[in-house]
Amino acid sequence: VYIGVIIVAYFLGSISFSVIFSRKFAGFDVRDKGSKNAGTTNVLRTVGTKVAALTLVCDVLKGVFAVLLAMLAGKIWTDSNIEITTNLTYLAGFFAILGHTFPIFFEFRGGKGVATALGVLITLNWKIGLICLIFALIIIAFTKMVSVGSLLAAVLYPILTIFMGEVSFIPVLISILIALLVIFNHRENIKRIKNGTENKISFKK
Repeated sequence: VYIGVIIVAYFLGSISFSVIFSRKFAGFDVRDKGSKNAGTTNVLRTVGTKVAALTLVCDVLKGVFAVLLAMLAGKIWTDSNIEITTNLTYLAGFFAILGHTFPIFFEFRGGKGVATALGVLITLNWKIGLICLIFALIIIAFTKMVSVGSLLAAVLYPILTIFMGEVSFIPVLISILIALLVIFNHRENIKRIKNGTENKISFKK
């Protein structure tokens, strides 16, 4: 059941909506424009608000569905064993984000996993997910940099998991891995933040 959940979650995460929608609505691959990233922010800059919003919703839902399917698998195949089901949901969440980052259907060139991670976090523990979201939005509002909000929320997530969520080994480990994956995916942003050249978003557009 563990292997099945991991495979399904990874394949679900590998559906790159930013690439699909940019090709359909704009006639190009979003990975060839702007920051070259297959994420909502780049879709916003290169395609437009409506397509970016659609991409965001679909990427979030990937994370939600991956965790819900793991819950269902735990209920069916483990007779609702709480510990196993919890482990399954956290593993599903991580591999959905991993799929988004390295999508098997799109040459392993994906996004940074933030939107999918949001769906995962809210479904695993809505309180923690909501705190991370509000925290990220506040940081983004002040800095006008999506990357800074995403990075700091990623760091906050395992801390909140330890103090507010599941303190058993797998959930804590997965929360740390999710944070590290998001940070790894933002390595170029971190360089630009240090150099003062990071892209900023305009709330007037």
